[in-house]
Amino acid sequence: MGDPSSQSQKRSTGSWVPGKRNCHHPPHQKSTPQKRQRIISSTSETEEVDRFSDLADLLQQDGFRGVYKARTGEAHDGCAIFWKEELFSLLHQDDIEFRKFGLRDNVAQFCVLKVKIVQIRTTTRTLLVGNIHVLFNPNRGDIKLGQIRLFVEKADAISQEWGSIPVVLAGDLNSMPQVVSCNFVIHGKLDILLHDRRKLSGQIKSSPRWKTFRSPIQDANSLRMTISRPLRYGWSKEELQNAAGSGGATHLQHRLKLCSAYVGVPGTSSTRDRYGEPLATSYHSKFLGTVDYLWHSKELLPVGVLETLPVNILSETGGLPSEAVGPQCK
Repeated sequence: MGDPSSQSQKRSTGSWVPGKRNCHHPPHQKSTPQKRQRIISSTSETEEVDRFSDLADLLQQDGFRGVYKARTGEAHDGCAIFWKEELFSLLHQDDIEFRKFGLRDNVAQFCVLKVKIVQIRTTTRTLLVGNIHVLFNPNRGDIKLGQIRLFVEKADAISQEWGSIPVVLAGDLNSMPQVVSCNFVIHGKLDILLHDRRKLSGQIKSSPRWKTFRSPIQDANSLRMTISRPLRYGWSKEELQNAAGSGGATHLQHRLKLCSAYVGVPGTSSTRDRYGEPLATSYHSKFLGTVDYLWHSKELLPVGVLETLPVNILSETGGLPSEAVGPQCK
């Protein structure tokens, strides 16, 4: 949800080793992971890319190669995935143009990457990386959910085609942590009728300096006992079609078992919320908060992520994304 005119891009990056962990505990409930042998991957997923060739030339100097998927329609931006050439080779790439499903001009992309370095002791030789930029409009939760649903379904399908390979998913969901759309990605199920489509990404609430999102889950719970289920929220057949892929469906479900990479790599209270997610990945005159995410399959263990900036430093830069604060990869 950054400034569309900005020449900077929003990036998520992570490093991984094989392993399993409990995905749903905040970092203060877990001990710090022991030092690992060697990072097996270095990938970077970028949204709102409007100058891919410039970014590709810059990252090539550090040994990265990338692929780009432009948004459909009149917009001049898109999504990109980069990887270290010395570590990975590209086996397959795919994408989603949501316009083909009547879900606006946003796009998603996927890359199947193979580990090159044989010295790394792992049975995980192949990895699926996905990237998405979800619609901004907070009143169209039906379209947001539809895009996210297709994204995770496609990721699951590609993973199965390549032998149930592990998955890393990143993107700008234009939704705050712990709200409905993000919880669907993590928990894999959602009863659509329990939620107002206009509040699925968090309810915008004005403040003197910026607007933040507030979770609608508490509001939904308070109404649950007093309003009969069919009348709780007025979803039309068209909106259910957008969200669930069928005008008669009211539940969403996916099979991916995903964890947050940021929750898995402990940070400090100056940059993380109480759940372990970044305090802010986007900041401008009307908004301060987190809308960008990095998830992975349980069989992968994150050993490093791109840390975000403390809020007090962001307030001095004037915004994020920002040319003044360039993204740094590990």
